[in-house]
Amino acid sequence: MTNTNQFMRNIISLALLSVALGCGGAKIDESVGLAHGTNGSGVIAKDAAVQQGSSEASQISSEFSTEIGVGGIITYLASDELQGREAGSEGIELAAEYIEGIFESSGVKPYFKTYRDTLTNFEKPAYNVVGFIEGTDKALKNEFVIIGAHYDHIGSADPVSDDYIANGANDNASGTTAVLEFARYFGKFKNNKRSIIFALFSAEEKGLLGSKHLAAKLKEQNLNLYSMLNFEMVGVPLVGKDYFMYVTGYEESNLADVCNTYAEENLVGFLPTAKEYNLFKRSDNYPFHLEFGVPSQTFCTFDFTNFDHYHKVGDEVSIMDFDHMALLVNKTLPVLEDIINAPVREIEYR
Repeated sequence: MTNTNQFMRNIISLALLSVALGCGGAKIDESVGLAHGTNGSGVIAKDAAVQQGSSEASQISSEFSTEIGVGGIITYLASDELQGREAGSEGIELAAEYIEGIFESSGVKPYFKTYRDTLTNFEKPAYNVVGFIEGTDKALKNEFVIIGAHYDHIGSADPVSDDYIANGANDNASGTTAVLEFARYFGKFKNNKRSIIFALFSAEEKGLLGSKHLAAKLKEQNLNLYSMLNFEMVGVPLVGKDYFMYVTGYEESNLADVCNTYAEENLVGFLPTAKEYNLFKRSDNYPFHLEFGVPSQTFCTFDFTNFDHYHKVGDEVSIMDFDHMALLVNKTLPVLEDIINAPVREIEYR
């Protein structure tokens, strides 16, 4: 983790800029652009030379995300301004507007009439934020890959030194940040043969309500779902493992094997405690597993030993590892490309 004073000043400045600019599409484009090093015209400077096509896009996927970029996003999402992002609150409304702005500025269209998918199973107004990029292949575009994360948290927790805001940096501003980075990438290059739905869920902390609502809604529409790939608590690295991240429900499908083949490294492993605590059923992948019967699993780097602030006020952005998060995005992007562009369905239940 980078801890220099200059770096932290940069991150604080980015967070304040995001708040000051508001959440309209053009304004978010400016703030996210600054987070990723633009040339002042809204074009990402380090990526300017790769505008020519998807083959060149693949070449830079391994260095697309930066610590400044992920830091700018997660710092806003986990700021006190958002008051812990409890479903139905004013704070999560700000988060939803911010996500909408990034989608819009990245060329990610609404999947429904707007980006907002209003929950029908929660008493307060609450929204999933759902974006869409149509596939480029005439046949494969009728198949969908959902890339998701929950963007809500619990709002408040037992106070420590007068701090009561449960900012939820790792849980799950980190996963939300990763999904927004994936959306920026595919929105920029449009190199996806299958269609992609980017789903940021509300009310996960209330019992997976956002994902339950969306999974049932998409099932009613007869969506042809290939796989649902969820990202949860990816803000700090695993320690002492021979793999970079793990996937819940490891033994349920060949997803890890496929990912490792695509990555040409031991990227995704098996965490015994994930099976012990049945994490497969405890995140937003599970409703899609139930509704569609296709591989629907969660990627994670929280292993019960490397993070002590679950649902506590200590889950702050200051303890997130931005280098790790950028590396996770960059390692995962080529794998997502291969999953989305595979000529046949290679991920399947065992």
